[in-house]
Amino acid sequence: MSYGSSFSNLGAYRTAAAHGSVEASDPHRLIQLMFATALERIAAARGCMERGQVAPKGENVSKAISLVGGLNNALDLEQGGELAANLRELYDYVSRRLLEANALNDLARLDEAATLLREIKSAWDALPLAGNAPAPR
Repeated sequence: MSYGSSFSNLGAYRTAAAHGSVEASDPHRLIQLMFATALERIAAARGCMERGQVAPKGENVSKAISLVGGLNNALDLEQGGELAANLRELYDYVSRRLLEANALNDLARLDEAATLLREIKSAWDALPLAGNAPAPR
């Protein structure tokens, strides 16, 4: 993955920097934070959907889609090869499911998107990094 392009896509996360200083984080940690924040936004959207709060539901889904877009844009198709291409397709699918969930008030589609992101995040969190402590979950 190329992290250079991901820095330009972190505006959505920087506005929700409840996890600490984004600028001081290493690229691996930034990706972890993007996953965590996207999942938080999906959970918030779920609660809004259940309560019938249309505007905040849409805002949370929009933020989640933006973060997934940032993850997608961080992919380096040349260096990442087939894995990066598969992730690009998966991120595109997750974004579509989020849009559909928002438009149709469909909890199942929202939950599917969250499940897929959790699986990818779990794999990302398991990547060993020399000198780094395990990521918080």
